[in-house]
Amino acid sequence: MKTLTMVVLIWVQNYLPSISSAIGGYTPQRYIWRICIALHCSPRFFITAGYYTFNTQFHVGTRNNLYKFLAGLCAILNSIEILALVVLTNISSIENFNVHENSFITFMVTSEFYMLFSCIVFKWGHTSNGRQMTPKEKKSFHYKIALFLFNISCFLTAIYLYFRHNSYCEAGVYSLFSACEYLVVFTNIAFHATTIIDFEGTVNTIAPSQLVEDKISKRYH
Repeated sequence: MKTLTMVVLIWVQNYLPSISSAIGGYTPQRYIWRICIALHCSPRFFITAGYYTFNTQFHVGTRNNLYKFLAGLCAILNSIEILALVVLTNISSIENFNVHENSFITFMVTSEFYMLFSCIVFKWGHTSNGRQMTPKEKKSFHYKIALFLFNISCFLTAIYLYFRHNSYCEAGVYSLFSACEYLVVFTNIAFHATTIIDFEGTVNTIAPSQLVEDKISKRYH
């Protein structure tokens, strides 16, 4: 006895392509995109390390070990987010759908948890031991909270629209999914851009800690 499987293909109108569709299948767009992602990744790892130092400068009292653990978790999540972004950028959905999809899921999950824990760590550290946030710190924190909430709202909406499109093939639904995907990416970029506020007026040096301490000691003695 043979089983006959029928696949019905329905053409529906779409007005806005997803990011992977717009970039992954065309040249030179995909190569330009991959080069840009590759170039920006190395500085982001340094920023991740800088944020760990930035966050752990605060001592929050009896729960300081938990605070440092969360600060370290933020650094790990951000590093995984960056690596997942590199993989999903260099392996398009056309080349290997499963790898691209899993990388995208990893990117989104680590991104959302990173933003959540970053907000917690930022407020905890900057308000510990009776300390009050400066106007600049409040500005950064409020931006982080607003961008995180908007980002996760767009992400959850995108998930709903994606499964609705796959289930019902309604016209325009995939375009709404793509629009939400764009907003997720833009708000993710904006969240990371709060680094500009946090590190404003600072000089970041990549050097052995002893060398930095010796230079500071000579300067003030």
